[in-house]
Amino acid sequence: MRVLVVGSGGREHAICWKLAQSPKVTELFCAPGNGGIAQVATCVDVKATDVPGMVAWAKEHHMDFVMVAPDDPLAMGMVDALEEAGIPAFGPRANAAIIEASKAFSKELMAKYHIPTAAYATFTELDKALAYIEEQGAPIVVKADGLALGKGVVVASTVEEAKQAATEMMADKKFGESGSTVVIEECMVGPEVTVLAFADGKHVVPMPASQDHKRAFDGNQGPNTGGMGAISPPPQYTSEIAKQCMEEIFQPTIDALQAEGRPFHGVIYFGLMLTPKGPRVVEYNARFGDPECQVVLSLLDTDLMDVLQACVDGTLDQLDIQWKKEAGCVLVLASGGYPLDYKKGYPISGLEEAGKTSVVFHAGTALKDGQYVTNGGRVLGVTTTAPTLEEAISNAYEAGKHISFTDMHFRTDIGHAF
Repeated sequence: MRVLVVGSGGREHAICWKLAQSPKVTELFCAPGNGGIAQVATCVDVKATDVPGMVAWAKEHHMDFVMVAPDDPLAMGMVDALEEAGIPAFGPRANAAIIEASKAFSKELMAKYHIPTAAYATFTELDKALAYIEEQGAPIVVKADGLALGKGVVVASTVEEAKQAATEMMADKKFGESGSTVVIEECMVGPEVTVLAFADGKHVVPMPASQDHKRAFDGNQGPNTGGMGAISPPPQYTSEIAKQCMEEIFQPTIDALQAEGRPFHGVIYFGLMLTPKGPRVVEYNARFGDPECQVVLSLLDTDLMDVLQACVDGTLDQLDIQWKKEAGCVLVLASGGYPLDYKKGYPISGLEEAGKTSVVFHAGTALKDGQYVTNGGRVLGVTTTAPTLEEAISNAYEAGKHISFTDMHFRTDIGHAF
């Protein structure tokens, strides 16, 4: 099979790395890819958001299957366009990807189908949003309705902070049109976990749970990022909680989308808060989370191509997906200043040595004159698996010690800051 993966980050590197292991995949391409992805796939110079361009390239080069990984092209209908062109594609169609593309939609869906989540209100007018914040008090959560690269959520500890967040989103257009509508929620408390799940429209198969570390600095301090590291499985996610989530959240969500005429084929991301009153949905994503994808796919023992095909074909219930009986950790090495201002183009050393004891997924790198250089905020994901979680964490940090680049920044408490 000739397979194309759409995207260019650490998530896409992990997907390509896993697909490259499949005997069914004879040729693998990635658009646009990055320096590291070029080790396992042929990189193609087409932007991930160029829907007509991607469809044209896939047709011209006779792709047998396309895996659309990032949120933007899913929301823009890339899967719909590929299917219309007769090319099998993995990922939700636009009418199902809205579960991530509009937080207002997802909250309304949960309310209608009694899926547990935080109490909320939706606003399109700033003065009403500010009045609601004043009335509710803090702590309180302010979310941009649309896609904002994982940064459109502010957990405000004061009323002033919440008002500032709402003003920046709605009036200052910090996230463009994504912040024209805001969702304001009660602030839930408890450990936060991620469960990624495969779905084929009717059936849902959860992957091992993971735990992402969003804040930039140790002790969960600093601004929200796209993720500074992750572990799997998190110790707080017990088999009892997993059963409850399957019955109250996972299957009901897939059933709700099907009932709404929006069958979900692809990977659905359940961001969960384990509150004193039970698990609640924090957010949905319509694709693999990053960096959770890197650690979870490292634990997958089944051919990923078989799983992707089953999701598209609606035969997920006929597939026995196997996972390693191990734990995993991914440590993100980021550019200094990320997620705010940072510089690019710094040479990276130590990749070969680190690769002897870990898998190093490239998120923001480029290959220039045979040398890998930094080319993004999150640069690398050093990923390890081991019999125990503590070993996996220790091994990731040991492997990470070999890598260096100017102003390299990472958290020292991945797996220990809950």
